[in-house]
Amino acid sequence: MTMTKISWRSLVMSCGGKGETPVAAKPAKQVVAKQPSFQRISVTDLSNSVLSEDLSNSLAGSNLHVFTLVELKVITQSFSSSNFLGEGGFGPVHKGFIDDKLRPGLKAQPVAVKLLDLEGLQGHREWLTEVIFLGQLRHPHLVKLIGYCCEDEHRLLVYEYMPRGSLENQLFRRYSVSLPWSTRMKIALGAAKGLAFLHEAEKPVIYRDFKASNILLDSDYTAKLSDFGLAKDGPEGDDTHVSTRVMGTQGYAAPEYIMTGHLTAASDVYSFGVVLLELLTGRRSVEKSRPHREQNLAEWARPQLKDSRKLSRIMDPRLEGQYSELGAQKAAALAYQCLSHRPKLRPTMSTVVKTLEPLKDFDDIPIGPFVYTVPTDQSDSHKENVKEGEAQKGLKKENGHGHGHGRHHHHNHPLHHGHRHRLKSPKPQTIYSETSLQQNLRHGVNSPMHHRLQTA
Repeated sequence: MTMTKISWRSLVMSCGGKGETPVAAKPAKQVVAKQPSFQRISVTDLSNSVLSEDLSNSLAGSNLHVFTLVELKVITQSFSSSNFLGEGGFGPVHKGFIDDKLRPGLKAQPVAVKLLDLEGLQGHREWLTEVIFLGQLRHPHLVKLIGYCCEDEHRLLVYEYMPRGSLENQLFRRYSVSLPWSTRMKIALGAAKGLAFLHEAEKPVIYRDFKASNILLDSDYTAKLSDFGLAKDGPEGDDTHVSTRVMGTQGYAAPEYIMTGHLTAASDVYSFGVVLLELLTGRRSVEKSRPHREQNLAEWARPQLKDSRKLSRIMDPRLEGQYSELGAQKAAALAYQCLSHRPKLRPTMSTVVKTLEPLKDFDDIPIGPFVYTVPTDQSDSHKENVKEGEAQKGLKKENGHGHGHGRHHHHNHPLHHGHRHRLKSPKPQTIYSETSLQQNLRHGVNSPMHHRLQTA
């Protein structure tokens, strides 16, 4: 069927503009009816019409719920600090729980509720872009948008809850347990499948902000792409690129996109190569605390990726050598291709998926030393066993504690049990102006990056 086109202005007005009734305030509380045939509305479609319809009607077939602000306050306990999960450019995110008591037909599940910060880096346009894309796109490696709220000036999004948080937290958090090699390759493969789906859709989508903090992980470390606020419809027909304002994240944006503003699927491929490097090396895309030549990960690491001896020296030391050498070499060669300064030489994401598919199953991983972790919950009998063991070694007992007791207690750290703590860690600078990006490319990563454009 053919979807009726609507304008950006009509959508803005339908979300609680003055003199209009907010979508979420309407008495109807059912899920938007699913249509037997559904053609995705593109962002470009929304700018070519003068007809006015509700956002919910325009997304008929999307299966989204339209929540009220009161409902979302209930499920998050008025956005209490105890439910706080984190905060990004969009605004704060809180955990909640929905079920059929809140709304008949709702599946009982935990959710993440993202609240637009009215003074933040993103605005209504990014919120609407995310609703349009995630409201219509469904894939195992895209985070599921369950619903939204649009009342007066309030803009909220309700997603499935991803218990492992972001790849950025798992990979770089100070007290986190190091991700095993097979898990890293599983994450890379999942994220690649998500990008490939977007690029190969009937109406292609360019993600434009692929980075570690936008890759969320479920309990099994299945990777899902989130935050579609900067996504763009890809070129169609004879067009080779989309011309747009330069927006992205320092260290991840493709150099040709920074210089020209020409956006293609190859721009996403470059960003994927940077994330793959982060998984291999355990380093952030940009680290100002490192020596000058090592601050930009892609520039520093790419020349070393084709030499196996150099590669072994830049692999993440937290892996402690527990990785497949052959797999690492293949992943490094793939990253090298993705980071080519010539976009046409970069592989497609479907080729990336085929290359990564076997890597997670490579079994040429050295067997590491066995380390016994002493439980903190010690019984008297356990203490006696420790004493006997020390007596056999002729060691002197002091203060009733065994030699080496207390090592490797990382498993008892609160973070190991899934507790979320808001840690202050260096973040990549996000969304900056075209001029600043070009200056940074010419003068290095120490050039100032201050501002994020609000429009694309």
